[in-house]
Amino acid sequence: MTVPPPPPPPAASLAPAPPPALVGHATPGAAPVGPPASPGAPRAARLSARGLVKTFGTTTALAGVDVDLAAGESLAVMGPSGSGKSTLLHCLAGILPPDHGEVTLEGRAVGALSDRERSLLRRAHYGFVFQFGQLLPELPAEENVALPPMLLGAPRARALADARQWLVALGLGGMERRRPGELSGGQAQRVAVARALITGPDVVFADEPTGALDQATGADVMRVLTEATRAAGASLVVVTHDENVARWCSRRIEVRDGRVVAS
Repeated sequence: MTVPPPPPPPAASLAPAPPPALVGHATPGAAPVGPPASPGAPRAARLSARGLVKTFGTTTALAGVDVDLAAGESLAVMGPSGSGKSTLLHCLAGILPPDHGEVTLEGRAVGALSDRERSLLRRAHYGFVFQFGQLLPELPAEENVALPPMLLGAPRARALADARQWLVALGLGGMERRRPGELSGGQAQRVAVARALITGPDVVFADEPTGALDQATGADVMRVLTEATRAAGASLVVVTHDENVARWCSRRIEVRDGRVVAS
């Protein structure tokens, strides 16, 4: 499904988080968060990739990709099916190791980490939003959101309290005890956004986050995702083939045949 393009950005949006102010509602006394800044002096990269190469048998998925992502920046990775954009996301997120090249987070080489250290990196510094949410169907919304901090050692009561605040902030007050099957597609994706942001990640990765939604719901999810991520101070990488989804991001690159062909 295609998603309508974003409206002109408002003068003020979310207050800094976590958790953010209510999405789409003004918060008295909150510092305004405006649209992405206009291009100016380059910002230091939070996440960088240099010379990424990844092959699967005789198929080259990435053929020497360079990417930089600044703190608070949102990046759309576009391209047709099979172009290598999802492989790029998986390499940036430390899910797949590249055959050649290097990924760094805040100057730290991800490839030099052990499997255990990369797993901890993903839990503590990255958040994920997938096309179909990947929520645990047997758990209510608040427990799905509370899982990441609990896996990092947070007490259950504290994690659940924080999860409830995030759900209210993202417009899901009163739905905390609903299971994924009792939520609409858009509501479930809001739960996934809350789960991605609750640990205060450096980077959020979203792989076709509106692919299973209708146009109006997809636009609403992109608004929530970009506003909440920016308010939380996280960077955002969105993989998409939809031009209108990409317009919600502050910058875009296009991947074809494993190479960045436009930015």
